[in-house]
Amino acid sequence: MLKKLEHPAHEKDSASRFLPSDSRIDSSDEYFQLKADIHDKLTKIIDLSLLEDVEESRLRREINKATMTVLADKTLVTIPLNSNEQERLLKEIESEVIGLGPLEELMQDATVSDILVNSFNSVYVERYGKIEKTRVRFKDDAHLMRIIEKIVSAVGRRIDEISPMVDARLADGSRVNVIIPPLALNGPCLSIRRFAIDPLTLKDLIVLKTITPVLGNLLKSIVKARLNVLISGGTGSGKTTLLNVMSQFISPAERIVTIEDSAELQLKQDHVVRLETRPPNLEGQGQITQRNLVRNSLRMRPDRIIIGEVRGAEAVDMLQAMNTGHDGSLTTVHANTPVDALMRIETMVNMAGFNLPSDYIKKFISSAIDVVIQAERLVDGSRKVVSLQEITGMEGNVITMQEIYSYEQKGVDKDGVISGGFRTHGVRPKFFDRFQKMGVPIPENLFDTK
Repeated sequence: MLKKLEHPAHEKDSASRFLPSDSRIDSSDEYFQLKADIHDKLTKIIDLSLLEDVEESRLRREINKATMTVLADKTLVTIPLNSNEQERLLKEIESEVIGLGPLEELMQDATVSDILVNSFNSVYVERYGKIEKTRVRFKDDAHLMRIIEKIVSAVGRRIDEISPMVDARLADGSRVNVIIPPLALNGPCLSIRRFAIDPLTLKDLIVLKTITPVLGNLLKSIVKARLNVLISGGTGSGKTTLLNVMSQFISPAERIVTIEDSAELQLKQDHVVRLETRPPNLEGQGQITQRNLVRNSLRMRPDRIIIGEVRGAEAVDMLQAMNTGHDGSLTTVHANTPVDALMRIETMVNMAGFNLPSDYIKKFISSAIDVVIQAERLVDGSRKVVSLQEITGMEGNVITMQEIYSYEQKGVDKDGVISGGFRTHGVRPKFFDRFQKMGVPIPENLFDTK
C-alpha cells in the first residue's frame, strides 16, 4: 500500500496518464528495433562497468551525449524523429542503460503498488487496489530477460534454466519475483511488489478509512500493553502495512528484532536488528530459514520479535517465544478469517515434525496469541480491518474467541464503491485489565455498542 491518500475520480481509469503516449512510433517494431540497436551501439562505445561509481546526473549526461552521437549516424537511424520523439527516445535509452527499461516510468509512479509482467508484450499494474492493463511492452523475450538479469545480478543472484525461479529485492525495498521458461510457458514472468519510501502512518489509515480513530486508538494501546498480535489476511490486503503502522507504537527504548523472507518492514526506531533469510546456493547448501533466524533471535536479547510473515515450521519457535517472556510480538499470516488463521498456525506447527496431540497444539496457540486482526481487500480495491478478535481460551478442544470490533459491509453503490461501517460489539475484552496493569490509558466506554 503506497503513500497515496486520495482516489481522485478523474484518475481511476487513468493508466494512460503515466504510460507511453499514442505516438506514431510508440508500438512500432521499427522503434523497438531502433532502441535495441542504439543500446547495443552504446555498450560498444561506453564501458558501463566503469561508470558504476559515477554520480547519476553526470552519468545521464554522458549517456545522452553518446546517444546523440549515435543518432547522428543516418545509417543506423532509418526512421524520422521529431523533437518530441527524440527527447522521448533519449529518456528511454537512459532507462535501458541505468534503470529498468520500459518499467522505469511505472517505478516512478507513486500510485502503482504492483507491476505484473506476464510476457514481453503484456504488462499490468495495480493502482488503488485495482488491476489495469498498460501499454508498456518490451521488444521481445530477450529484452525482458536483459532487464530481469540486471535486477537479479544486482543482489548477487542468478537466473537460468537450472535456477528458473528467483526472489529478489530492489534498492528501494520493492520485492521482486521472477520465473522463466521452462516453468513459465509464455515466456519470462516478473512481479514487483512496491513499498512506499515514506510508510503509512495511523493517521493515513484513518484518512483512507481502513480503520476508525477509535480502532486506531485501540491498536495503539494493544501494542503498548505488549499483547501478542497475529495479523491475518489475503494477498494485497494490507497486512504488512498494518504491521508497519502498529510497530510505530513500540517504545524506542525497546530492542526489536525483525525476521523476514524478504525485508519489507520499515521500522523507524533506532534499536532495530533486521534479519533476512537466505536461499540455498546452486549446490543446495547454505540455506538459512526463518526458523533458524527465530531460534537465533532468542539469543539476541530482544524485547520484541517481529516476524514479517509466518509460513512454516518457524511457527513453533514463534509460539514458544510468545509463551516464554517475549510478549508484545507481532506477525502476519495468510488466511481469510481469524478462525482460518489459527488453523493455519496449527498446521504449521505440525509441519515442524513434532508428533503433538491436536489439543496440546491448540492450548499452546491459545496461551501464546492474544489478539487476531483480520485485514481484507474489498471488491472496490479498498483495504479494511474487518475484524479484531480476542482469544479467550479453550472450550473442550476448540479455541474460543470473541469479536471486539468489526466492519460490516452493507452494499455496493452504482460506482462500485463499498458502503458499510465499523462497530463495536459491546464486549469488554479480557485484555482490558492488561491495559490497566501496564498503565495504558483507555476509556472504559470504548467497547460500548454505539
